[in-house]
Amino acid sequence: MYIRRDIENTIKETARYFQVVTIYGSRQVGKTTTVDYLFGDSFRFVTLDTTTDRDLANDNPKGFLEAYGWPLIIDEVQKAPKLLDEIKRIVDEQRRIWLRNNQPRELMYILTGSNQFDLQSQIAESLAGRTAVLQMSSLTQMEKMGVKGSIFKVNVPLLLEKERHNNLYQTREEIFQKIFEGGYPDIVTGETPRSIYFAAYVDTYIEKDIRKLISVDNESLFRKFIEILALRTAQELNYESISNAVGISVITCKRWISILETSGIIILLQPYMANMSKRIIKSPKLYFMDTGLCSYLCKWPNAEMLQNGVMSGAFFETYVISEIVKSYYNSGINPKEYLYYYRDIDKKEIDLLIVENGNIYPVEIKKNSSPNKPTKNFNVLSKYNQPIMPGLVIDNTDKIRPINDNVCSFPVSLLGI
Repeated sequence: MYIRRDIENTIKETARYFQVVTIYGSRQVGKTTTVDYLFGDSFRFVTLDTTTDRDLANDNPKGFLEAYGWPLIIDEVQKAPKLLDEIKRIVDEQRRIWLRNNQPRELMYILTGSNQFDLQSQIAESLAGRTAVLQMSSLTQMEKMGVKGSIFKVNVPLLLEKERHNNLYQTREEIFQKIFEGGYPDIVTGETPRSIYFAAYVDTYIEKDIRKLISVDNESLFRKFIEILALRTAQELNYESISNAVGISVITCKRWISILETSGIIILLQPYMANMSKRIIKSPKLYFMDTGLCSYLCKWPNAEMLQNGVMSGAFFETYVISEIVKSYYNSGINPKEYLYYYRDIDKKEIDLLIVENGNIYPVEIKKNSSPNKPTKNFNVLSKYNQPIMPGLVIDNTDKIRPINDNVCSFPVSLLGI
């Protein structure tokens, strides 16, 4: 069963202007399925997971591309980096032909890759200016419900308008079931039981994407590392503490976190430091991009125990942040240019700042509904001498409610609408 993805329109719009579109994303988030759904009728398809094609692409990239021609979808393209220089040559040559004949340009290649750690540097070197690069993540809550989503904006009048047309409220139990389940399509569609899926996913991820980036002797350590990291989701990143817990050096810890981030497993939310005050905490906060995978790594047995456990607040915050980040990815926008958090040495914290056009939109995330409790920390933002816009408290309320003149309570159920 194909689940419609919000990123589809972004892919189609991008394809109008570039000869190459590259789609990143962690394994099994639906990259190949989506591309095939959009372009399968008019593009040939080849995957470099196949040994024969991979060997040909590496040994004779020119012959490989001549054999398949274009338009062409190339899956797992990072496994044949020599292809990229040849794609560049073909694209540049075809551009000259179109220019001479006064013809419009066409989309020639769609590249997908699950190992961004390799692919990002290769694309930057070979296809800079020739390809659009999009990030794809696991399913959003709106995609799972079959509701068309959009980028998350702290715009209360717009959000109120959307709320009138959508009866999407979910109970706390339903939200935590979604948190526990996660957004990988095979689990959502029921093709594979959750526990079986994630057990195989972790094994496959380590086997296929990580082995060549770390020494074989460290595989068990890396597994321990990602489990310890999962226990720290929604926390400030402390490299030394993690390194000591795993038994690795800080340098190794930083490299492995970089691998996880560029592979789409985690995201690091940076602190907002427009005025670079020494009183601002400078460590990023770490979030897993899929709460189902994170809860599996933390060994939570079911949604009820997760909801009532000591990490329930951290998982609720991770869910909210990941849903917002996914909405940016689906719109083709880099969330790191807009999303931050605030915390100072006096332990005043704001979970999320959306900074856009010089305006700051503060957001707090609370697992429990507390519509009459005003926020205490938004006023610390006055130090930035930037416009502080009306903010939100995202919780499990059933509708948008004003807390005061500048803050509204916002239901987690409406994230992404």
